[in-house]
Amino acid sequence: MGMTMTQKILAAHAGQKSVKAGDLIEADLDLVLGNDITSPVAIKEIDKMKKEGVFDKDKIALVMDHFIPNKDIKSAEHCKCVRDFAMKHDITNYFDVGQMGIEHALIPEKGLAVAGDVIIGADSHTCTYGALGAFSTGVGSTDMAAGMATGKAWFKVPSAIKFNITGKFNKWVSGKDLILHIIGMIGVDGALYKSMEFTGDGIINLSMDDRFTIANMAIEAGGKNGIFPIDDATIVYMNEHSDRKYTIYEADDDAVYDEEYTIDLGSLKSTVSFPHLPENTKTIDEVGDVRVDQAVIGSCTNGRISDLREAAAILKGRKVAKNLRCIVIPATQEIYLQAVREGIVETFIEAGAVVSTPTCGPCLGGYMGILAAGERCVATTNRNFVGRMGHVDSEVYLASPAVAAASAVTGKISSPADL
Repeated sequence: MGMTMTQKILAAHAGQKSVKAGDLIEADLDLVLGNDITSPVAIKEIDKMKKEGVFDKDKIALVMDHFIPNKDIKSAEHCKCVRDFAMKHDITNYFDVGQMGIEHALIPEKGLAVAGDVIIGADSHTCTYGALGAFSTGVGSTDMAAGMATGKAWFKVPSAIKFNITGKFNKWVSGKDLILHIIGMIGVDGALYKSMEFTGDGIINLSMDDRFTIANMAIEAGGKNGIFPIDDATIVYMNEHSDRKYTIYEADDDAVYDEEYTIDLGSLKSTVSFPHLPENTKTIDEVGDVRVDQAVIGSCTNGRISDLREAAAILKGRKVAKNLRCIVIPATQEIYLQAVREGIVETFIEAGAVVSTPTCGPCLGGYMGILAAGERCVATTNRNFVGRMGHVDSEVYLASPAVAAASAVTGKISSPADL
């Protein structure tokens, strides 16, 4: 019986010739990731182990991104805990104020994830790196601690769903619309503990940023991971960002999938997830009159330079609607600097938006855009659970950068075609 891409990667890292869905394995890790919220818990667990040192100081990444710069005393204490640990163990890939970015944009940018890797992170959106052909998945802080100490993790080998992608997007439709469409189609538990494997001749028409967005939100369908095949675009990206050796794995022709879906990119429309689950999707022509108080463009899902360029193209020469706050958050310092060089930041400010230092901020109800009772936000983030951005009586609508930018202009959820 053949293996999927994910199963081949896990077999190699477990030192086995083959694995099948349901097998329990112990795999070697190429990277262990934590942030300012999850790492302190892991560090306390390591202290309980009375372990001297970490398994490999070059294979741990600690990214201060959720409440950075610190928003209060508690967040300052969390960061100090991680900072002290990083200094004590001489962690190579420690990113603090001035060097940090939102972790799932920063890790690929810094070349810390490449094809064939096995990566765990104490953050559910660690599945982002599947865009590069890696197996990457979120874990709890205790598993992160064990990974930092031993360089290994236990996994149950997942079964898989195949998504055959064909065609090409129409204007203003992007990877965010594709993944929202998929989640709306299969539900938030439609891929529960399964590998979401993307293939097909339409993959060539997905930019790397599209792929990062899609893999990032695999968890919102319940997926254990999302993963893309390696093609020329992947190789160009890795060569530009990393000097690490990568390994290309391909699914066997007779690999077993629980389900298979075919999606024509040309048939998709801009898609919006209504409160309070990502699966609650409507196409832009089904939305109706939904007034919003805030638009957020950024996050680990859609804070990359292509996202900012798209939003700026819509906002250029226009103004943010009266009584609406538009908050733009570049995902990394490098992206922020590129946006400055291209005049994108100037476009946002002239339109009446604010531009923040890289941070997860409002996505998790942290800061930089908390909602009051009764307020609505259209956001390029990845979750719209009850109270996700603030008050339990607020609402979050998930959308692409194009829809978020157009909505910032009109004051209601809109398509760029409405402008």
